[in-house]
Amino acid sequence: MKGFLSLLLISISSASACPHLCTCHGSQVNCSSRSLTSSSLPTRFPAGTTELYLHNNVLTHLPNEVLDNLPSLRYVSLHNNSWVCDCGVLYLRAWLLSHPASLRSHVGVNCSYPPDLRGRLVVYLTEDEVLESCHYWYCDLALASQVCLVVFVMVQAALLVALIVFLRRFERLSREARRTKEESFTAGEVQRENYYSPLKDSRT
Repeated sequence: MKGFLSLLLISISSASACPHLCTCHGSQVNCSSRSLTSSSLPTRFPAGTTELYLHNNVLTHLPNEVLDNLPSLRYVSLHNNSWVCDCGVLYLRAWLLSHPASLRSHVGVNCSYPPDLRGRLVVYLTEDEVLESCHYWYCDLALASQVCLVVFVMVQAALLVALIVFLRRFERLSREARRTKEESFTAGEVQRENYYSPLKDSRT
């Protein structure tokens, strides 16, 4: 029972603890101007957070579900970040659409990339626009995969040609070695016959 209570207290304290790199004053959590990226952004904020400041960072995406467990949230600032409007922005767009503009979270949440969407408000993007921008990444990956495949096939073909050339050369060298061996053996036999012939003649 004591172990369960201690674990419960630890979980409660961790849920209410101020995130690393942020400052907290009551229910206000300030993570602005901390040069936070999407990977260094805290994955959890105190459950009782009412105001969350995330502006003036270098965020490109919001991790999925990072704002979903904040039922008391009344204000969030997301402006002055480098939002990339590809597949990764779908969570941020969905979250903005599901929350009223009175949160003022919509203000200044503009796309920084890709170029054809630069300056557009994330909340006004259509799904087709976002999904179309996702294709660039898949196309680049597909192109890189095809190039790697072509290079791999060319390397394999070069190795195969080198192996065939080596085997043919080895076969030619083996044939020449056998012929040289047979010729030397034949020459040795002839020399022995020439050597023994005078002896036979003298005995007769």
